[in-house]
Amino acid sequence: MSELKQRKAAPSPTASTSAPPKYDAFVHDPNGIIPPLKHGAAMQALRITGFAIYFFLCCCGIHAAQMMALPLFFISKDWFRPWIAMTKAFFGLLITTMTQWWSPTVVRVSGDKSVAGLLRQDASGMLQTDFGNRMVLITNHQLYTDWLYLWWTAYANAIPMHGHVYIILKDSLKWIPALGPGMQLFGFIFMSRKWATDQDRMRYRLQKLRTRRSPPMAGQTGEAQLDPMWLMIFPEGTNLSANTRARSKKFAEQSGIEDMRHQVLPRSTGLQFCLQELQGTVEYLYDVTIGYEGVPAGRYGAEIFTLRSVYFQGRTPKSVNMHWRRFKVSELPLDDKDAMHKWVMDRWREKDELLDVFMKTGKFPADKDAVHIEGGPEDSFKTPYINTSVQMRNPIEFLSIFGPVAAATMVGRVLVQILDRLFPK
Repeated sequence: MSELKQRKAAPSPTASTSAPPKYDAFVHDPNGIIPPLKHGAAMQALRITGFAIYFFLCCCGIHAAQMMALPLFFISKDWFRPWIAMTKAFFGLLITTMTQWWSPTVVRVSGDKSVAGLLRQDASGMLQTDFGNRMVLITNHQLYTDWLYLWWTAYANAIPMHGHVYIILKDSLKWIPALGPGMQLFGFIFMSRKWATDQDRMRYRLQKLRTRRSPPMAGQTGEAQLDPMWLMIFPEGTNLSANTRARSKKFAEQSGIEDMRHQVLPRSTGLQFCLQELQGTVEYLYDVTIGYEGVPAGRYGAEIFTLRSVYFQGRTPKSVNMHWRRFKVSELPLDDKDAMHKWVMDRWREKDELLDVFMKTGKFPADKDAVHIEGGPEDSFKTPYINTSVQMRNPIEFLSIFGPVAAATMVGRVLVQILDRLFPK
């Protein structure tokens, strides 16, 4: 990051809180930066209908599978957890197919030397990460859909981890109809943003994530192991918008510190607490910087790439860019609040520099050693970027979502037939 730190801070294209340009760029951008809307009203209605049917059926299948697991909670939690992890993997497949079918776009992945050899692209074009089965991940928060791409990255891991994702979310989200109860069963951590209340709740959840348990099939003699875990944290606490940038600027002025240009000022308390509680069970803290191509200066991605525009109107980012780094947890100042806060702020200012380059060039500055492309050049022509897309490994893999319900239906029919023969009318 030394070459980034030496650069002078460029004027922020998103730091200004003044009114955005007057032209209606949401319909047509005369500068050609914002992608156009691809679908009219009739096609949007068709896409919404198809999306709603698919999402509803898949959620019903996932919820039904979760309900089947409830008796296991009282019988054996060692059986209950893997079953819930399976349903979480189903949800990972759901959001992967949603994005692949309704919102396809280029995903550009890069990294620095700290992740050398951990980012690969196979012959089919599929991304494969090698981040292990336990990590804490921090990221800037640009859009509401950030977590979809990160969850897909867990799916693309060499050891698929889409069934072991944990996200720290706002407390109000756990009451969303249909999705809220499912997220609670997934073991997500919900925060009220009142540390006096959140601390005990978070400690309880983290203690479960650091507990060694016997594998379900190993019996009493099985060696105790840590559960797989990808814990995702958004230190900014909210996505980037005109309102959140204004609040960040006001806080920076009141605190006498320099504000961010492309992000919101991060908080360090929750991250520090998580790493303290998980100390000794997680080797690396992974950091990803996300940038969306197609956001002009003075605009915010959240107002352009809404859920409606991305999934129904056909306006997707020109590319979704993820730049990866990692840091050894053992080298972080976890026992010093001020030092840890400074460490987080320093990383966020580095991310601001990365985003500054991205806003000018459309790509993050990257290291060639971070990526390996199967069949690609390995000499001076090697690219430091993996260009891929959100996709499944197998085109019919999504059908596994309905596997438990289908199996239960078949077993139920067999039992009914047996009972009919044993007790004929």
